[in-house]
Amino acid sequence: MSRSIDYGNLMHRAMRGLIQEVLNKVQAEGLPGAHHFFITFDTKHPEAKLADWLKQRYPSEMTVVMQHWYDDLKVTNDGFGVTLNFGDAPERLYVPYDAIQTFVDPSVEFGLRFETQEVDEEEDDIDDTDPPDDDPTPTKAEVVSLDSFRKS
Repeated sequence: MSRSIDYGNLMHRAMRGLIQEVLNKVQAEGLPGAHHFFITFDTKHPEAKLADWLKQRYPSEMTVVMQHWYDDLKVTNDGFGVTLNFGDAPERLYVPYDAIQTFVDPSVEFGLRFETQEVDEEEDDIDDTDPPDDDPTPTKAEVVSLDSFRKS
């Protein structure tokens, strides 16, 4: 059993659950009022699906907007599929929640950002044993601030 709680992963999972819940509501009822979303995702994610010409144009990340025109939104436990219009060319996308980097609804100044941590190959060689309980070494905490998205 691990001797630490992985708050970072727990928070990311909760935030992705929030996105899923919002998209489920939009799938059932449509976008209410002035709500709209800017969603940035990793186009290199192995489960992301988009047209080849979009992958070539956006080789690492892409931001899509769900606002006035979107079609056939399908929300699953792992991600969502939607057809969006790219210069009068409708294209189907599938975005896994794990690929999402930011989710913003500017109409209410709400946003989520998923920080990715680069894994060092040398970390594989590090001893994974837990330090003794009396170890005074402080640990680094991940803090999530939503203040910049709040209305004044």
